[in-house]
Amino acid sequence: MALFIEDSCINCDMCDPECPNEAITLGEHIYEIDADKCTECIGHYDKPTCVSVCPIDCVKPDPNHVEDEDSLLAKFLKNARLTAQIILFSCSIRACTAKNVPYNHC
Repeated sequence: MALFIEDSCINCDMCDPECPNEAITLGEHIYEIDADKCTECIGHYDKPTCVSVCPIDCVKPDPNHVEDEDSLLAKFLKNARLTAQIILFSCSIRACTAKNVPYNHC
């Protein structure tokens, strides 16, 4: 299941830089976790790093986004593929630019 940050969050900035999926962002009042990106660190670590670094224990399982380990791993693999595609596309554009060739003709 994805995680969420309770209202007791003190905005200590510990969780955001630790998230390998970039699922944590500063919301209007507290940090928030994007359930579509959160894999509970499956594919990266043995346990969620945001939970490990939170000094007040306010990162909890999100009952509105129940997922089993297989679903979380599938989400990790999907996100990894998208990241790889973006990197390849970016490299292709740079290669075309270096050759002074428009991307659609490269």
